[in-house]
Amino acid sequence: MSKVLPVLAVVASIFTLWYAAVPFMNVKETLTGLERAGATVVPDNPIARRDASAVALVLRNSFAIPATYAQERPRLPAPHQVAQDLWDTVVMKKVTSKRSLVYHGWITLSATLLGFAIGTGAGILLAVGIVHSRAMDMSVMPWAIASQTIPILAIAPMIIVVLNSVGIQGLVPKAIISAYLSFFPVVVGMVKGLRAPDAMQLDLLKTYNASGSQGFWKLRLPASMPYLFASLKIGVAAALVGAIVAELPAGGARGLGGRMLTGSYYGQMVQIWSALVFAAVLAASLVLLIGWLQNRTLKRMGLS
Repeated sequence: MSKVLPVLAVVASIFTLWYAAVPFMNVKETLTGLERAGATVVPDNPIARRDASAVALVLRNSFAIPATYAQERPRLPAPHQVAQDLWDTVVMKKVTSKRSLVYHGWITLSATLLGFAIGTGAGILLAVGIVHSRAMDMSVMPWAIASQTIPILAIAPMIIVVLNSVGIQGLVPKAIISAYLSFFPVVVGMVKGLRAPDAMQLDLLKTYNASGSQGFWKLRLPASMPYLFASLKIGVAAALVGAIVAELPAGGARGLGGRMLTGSYYGQMVQIWSALVFAAVLAASLVLLIGWLQNRTLKRMGLS
């Protein structure tokens, strides 16, 4: 219970601030609609109302506050509007329907898992090479760090266009972008973990006349497991972000990224927010799954 209460307190604070921000974000459009319906709005001059601050408009037209929570196309949807859209698109729609968030979530998740697997494998191999080779440490690691300075929004369209030009479309380009974001945390964490054993432990292996491979499998690799799982939690979230970003340049309507893009085209902020919340829940589920695997693995290895 002591672990749950802080989480609930943070969630309650977020929802409180969210609800409090809705009237200030939606008040101008709400007052315009009420004025067209015949309500008296202060100020009654549309130009003055456009230049007035949101705080002043809310204070002068407090009667309009309830209407700000029920706008059809709000700037900032209320939490209950997002919850209703999630219910409609997750529970009420068939998973095969193109209006179902489960359908779009699976498309994004498939690219995320493939990219995460590629990024994790590449990250582990690079980390092993960096730890055991001075040349790779001096040459590959700086390039790995430099690669992360390139904005993903800039490189994603380039990757999509280049791969499309050679006939590679669909899942693979999105997976490559996911792998691009997820491999770096794994490289850094794994390098740190493989170098975690201290000099005394390494000297003890030399005393036992252990080979390099035996030192890797019996000392370095087990010592790297806590670092690896911590990196995997970051990497899987980054992979999901990469898959969503990769769906934007394609301009399609498939996947959570496509769902957000379609919502922006038609001004459906509720649709965008529900896709964002669904993506956040999906990321949290993946992180929790890795945490469960971490506990099981470290417990079996006697490292828990």
